[in-house]
Amino acid sequence: MGSGRKADHPAEDSGGGAAHPSDDPGQGADPASAEAAAARGASPRTGPAPWNEPPSVALMDVAGASAGLAGAPLHADDLPDGVVVADAAGRVVLFNTQAAQLTGVPTDAALGRDYRAVLPLVGHDGQDWWEASDPYGGARDRVRQPERALFLPDEREILVAARYVRARPGGELVRLVLTLRDASTRAERSRADLVSEVAHELRSPLTSVKGFTSTLLTKWERLTDKQKLFMLETVNADADRVTRLIHDLLDVSRIESGRLEIRRQVVDLPGAVRRVVAGYVAAGESEERFRVEARGELPQMWIDSDKLHQILSNLVENGVRHGAGTVSIVIEPCEGGTAVSVRDEGQGIAPETIPRVFRQFWRSKRRSGTGLGLFIVKGLVEAHGGTITVGRAPSGGAEFRFTMPAGTPEFV
Repeated sequence: MGSGRKADHPAEDSGGGAAHPSDDPGQGADPASAEAAAARGASPRTGPAPWNEPPSVALMDVAGASAGLAGAPLHADDLPDGVVVADAAGRVVLFNTQAAQLTGVPTDAALGRDYRAVLPLVGHDGQDWWEASDPYGGARDRVRQPERALFLPDEREILVAARYVRARPGGELVRLVLTLRDASTRAERSRADLVSEVAHELRSPLTSVKGFTSTLLTKWERLTDKQKLFMLETVNADADRVTRLIHDLLDVSRIESGRLEIRRQVVDLPGAVRRVVAGYVAAGESEERFRVEARGELPQMWIDSDKLHQILSNLVENGVRHGAGTVSIVIEPCEGGTAVSVRDEGQGIAPETIPRVFRQFWRSKRRSGTGLGLFIVKGLVEAHGGTITVGRAPSGGAEFRFTMPAGTPEFV
């Protein structure tokens, strides 16, 4: 069967209606050229591309996107991942070979059918993923869905990412583009890395706990009160370290499995920042080390208070531990919500390492901590529908900036 083919019906234009090559005399298109394009898997375009779709990488035109490369046009089946495209009505119009292999659904059986029937995906909670995400009826400001693990009816796990192609910002969805990847290889590699890193992180505190408790049990009478106090304080600190690692691992597991629960409530962002700073001051940091600045009138923010505290604590701790000088936290309104920037005055992050900062187990050259904090921060921010970036602060150090969308959520 021919894979990567499209359903035999008119392509959707940027407004969601059927596009006809003869409708626009300025295009100079003729039926013969349209038939030739269709024969090689390309879809004739009539009019401007949707606002958030780069014409050179449009999946609907992928067969003709690089016809000049070695004389062979690029076809959807040449892509390494499964690709599924649904039109404005939710009908599958492209289903390449890799998608057929991953799902077990033949291409001919997929084309022309509703995307939900072709890909009946469920989340880790057993709920219908399409009902939860509602790509065609949900928030119109969405343009993508980050990759997440979902399940097919036979309980096989696949990694799914989505692109919401709209005719204009906030407009109707004219095309749903999905990429599919096999989750087994990534899961095995991540599991092996996780076991290795966890074993390494647990070895040091557990060795300390075992050594000091053994000494206390066997030499209690010969130890001074000062020695006993030192050993017990060390054991207590190492126990806290193990507890933090376990909490981090649980958060990583929830983020990767999509089981992270967000309990939204109205939150005073500047107040939350000041409480985090007060905690560091109470722990011994100088109050002069921090600067909190709230700019402009902030919109009402619905955020999980505990998750927000976790995000802010990780970012402030990163600035205190790895930065230098004053740690500044700036809260200001941005388009669609609020932005928070955490800046320090240290050496900053080398440009070549920036793409790796939010990966699991990434650590600076000082190699302190578990390397999970920034990965967790990114997961928590994205679970709220926000984004986070890292760059150079105006003062020369590192700047972590995250945004949170405003407005009352559909479900609280």
